[in-house]
Amino acid sequence: MIAYRELRQVEIDTFVKLQAARKRSTERLLAATFAQRLDVDAMYGIEIEDFPCRVAETALYIMDHMMNNVAESQIGPNFRRLPLSKAPHITKGNALRLDWKTVVPADRLTAIVGNPPFLGKKMRGKKGDARSMEQAEDMAIVFGNWDGHAELDYVAGWYAKALAYAKGTTVPVVFVSTNSLTQGEQVSILWPRLVQQGVHIHFAHRTFRWTNEAPGKAAVHCVIIGWSLSEPRQCLLFDYETPKSDPLVREVKRINPYLVEYDDVFVFSRRKPLCDVPPIRFGNMANDDGNLLLSDAERKILVAAEPRVRRLIRRFYGSDEFINRIDRWCLWLADVPPADLRGLPEVMRRINAVRAYRQRSPRATTRALANKASLFGEIRQHDGNVIVVPRHSSELRRFVPMAFVNDGSIIGDACTFIATDNLFVFGILQSTMHMAWVRNVGGRIKSDFRYSNEIVYNNYPWPQSPTDRQRQAVRTAAQAVLDARAEHKDQTLADLYDPDVMPPSLQRAHNGLDKAVDACYGQRSFDADLARARFLFERYAELIDSGQMTLNSPEPAKPKRGPKLN
Repeated sequence: MIAYRELRQVEIDTFVKLQAARKRSTERLLAATFAQRLDVDAMYGIEIEDFPCRVAETALYIMDHMMNNVAESQIGPNFRRLPLSKAPHITKGNALRLDWKTVVPADRLTAIVGNPPFLGKKMRGKKGDARSMEQAEDMAIVFGNWDGHAELDYVAGWYAKALAYAKGTTVPVVFVSTNSLTQGEQVSILWPRLVQQGVHIHFAHRTFRWTNEAPGKAAVHCVIIGWSLSEPRQCLLFDYETPKSDPLVREVKRINPYLVEYDDVFVFSRRKPLCDVPPIRFGNMANDDGNLLLSDAERKILVAAEPRVRRLIRRFYGSDEFINRIDRWCLWLADVPPADLRGLPEVMRRINAVRAYRQRSPRATTRALANKASLFGEIRQHDGNVIVVPRHSSELRRFVPMAFVNDGSIIGDACTFIATDNLFVFGILQSTMHMAWVRNVGGRIKSDFRYSNEIVYNNYPWPQSPTDRQRQAVRTAAQAVLDARAEHKDQTLADLYDPDVMPPSLQRAHNGLDKAVDACYGQRSFDADLARARFLFERYAELIDSGQMTLNSPEPAKPKRGPKLN
């Protein structure tokens, strides 16, 4: 309905401009009769349910009447269409199973536009949910033997369907989509195949927050991507400083699937770092139904009942606990003799509850863990110095807040960690340069950052040839960031990195760190986040052996190595 309204307005505006150049009234009247070419029968659509189909048809007639009134007010009479002789073509059916050519041949179209369903992969294939199972089948039908398609959001099906439909034409395709199609792992699953078959992005709106006027509305974080099988003469990139701000539009030479002005380079999941840097690891996963984890109140009650358990309790950091300094604890029972455990009845009750929980699991690997019910399901603990990296963080923060930990706290699997005390590594990770990579390559939950080991950290193009002096400058600036934090010991990382109240001393320290890190890359400054992203894609492309990257090989063979870090 809105598309039809806008097209009618373009037609009216065009006619008014043409008529401004005409002088004789007879020409104006003849032209007014002739100019009204767009009618509701030009609109084709597919909708899965019957009632919305009928609503769409009725709404188009209403909108046509409203635009006829607009035409009369701006041009003159004779814009009534009674009796109604033409009808819109709204087809009821599953758009991912229907042959679109039976609705309308692609070569007759001016454009394909859509706002497909935004369901994520976790919403599909749920047993007992007929619609969810049907959607999983839809994806299998559309993608066939495409590896990894089960990891894609449902909206990706419309891209594959439209590509098959539009082959042999230059008809433009425009979809409102979840921003996850342009971030994280989904890019390397979907877009290499689209690009290989000739898809070119002509314009794009980067992530923005979209709401509507419906009751109980939910805000979603979207992108809009316009593409076709023809090379663009110009590309327009719409960028938002925040998800709710108005866009800034720039004309660029090309737009890649990350919605960055650069060539079609893909960041595949990688098990080891691209550069020679310390490995990053997931934290420890309890898999315990909450029985090995303790709130502060639960810890106090347990210690009061069994004082000897105090030495078996360690502080536990999930992402929320780490960023917001929430007191949470866990029973860490590795290497504790069984006789000691049997002397602690409340601890044994919890262990038995873990065993029962794991035995009920449908997963064989979890059931096997029932034999080790006193231990976390997955243990990756390192008791020395580590940099803790929360896996999820608010997109409002300038940086994903990371910190050194060396007190033996247990790092949960909502965090990752790097076993190092290297200030140079910490400084690079806490820089604006690294955050540009996080924002443009990493995945998101809604619009919040999702820091990925295999996509973000392992693919990050570290500085390749920093001098000793440059490395020392980064270490000094990184220590200044830690010192600025220490000035506010009573504040949490969430407080310190709240963009509205971030302490000036910490802002200055980060500004100094950015200068030091940029210098390691041979740069003085960047005017915008997108400029940093473009620069990093260039560095990434230089590091990978692109000739050995294949669509079926998520890890490029024999990547070039970067320098060791001191």
